[in-house]
Amino acid sequence: MNKEYFVREAVADEFQEIGELMVRVYAQLEGFFSVDENPAYYNKLANVGELTTHPKTKLLVAVSSSSGQIVGGVVYIGDMKHYGSQGTATTEKEAAGFRLLAVDPTIRGKGIGKLLINACIQLAKNEDRKQVVIHSTNAMKIAWAMYEKMGFVRSEDLDFSKDDFPVFGFRLAF
Repeated sequence: MNKEYFVREAVADEFQEIGELMVRVYAQLEGFFSVDENPAYYNKLANVGELTTHPKTKLLVAVSSSSGQIVGGVVYIGDMKHYGSQGTATTEKEAAGFRLLAVDPTIRGKGIGKLLINACIQLAKNEDRKQVVIHSTNAMKIAWAMYEKMGFVRSEDLDFSKDDFPVFGFRLAF
């Protein structure tokens, strides 16, 4: 267990900081679209706190135990109809999902992504969900490896393409 960092639900005064972190992380992904290419997506990242207005949706943050600094975030979706993707994910039954996982690039490799994902998995189990559904892109291959090590399986039935940009589905059943 990682004692240097812990996960908790974000509070409204932190939403802007978390949005800025997400924009910074996604804008530097090699092979991902830029702010100019998809301003609506980056606007969603910048305003990530707005997603918490949906039922059973939480913005989780990873926080440094020593400094209190927010070092990562993820959106947990307990009701898939609010998942917000194309494809079939929003029709998955007894499922939860997470989106927009971001970890401060200056501290990657410390298990923060895994800590955030495990918090999502625990929430899903607490809500008696049977699986967690997620999506990723070719620009996020580092995350793919982590998902697969954690037991997520590629699920082509969840794949879709947005503006000729392929998006790949994964699920973890339990």
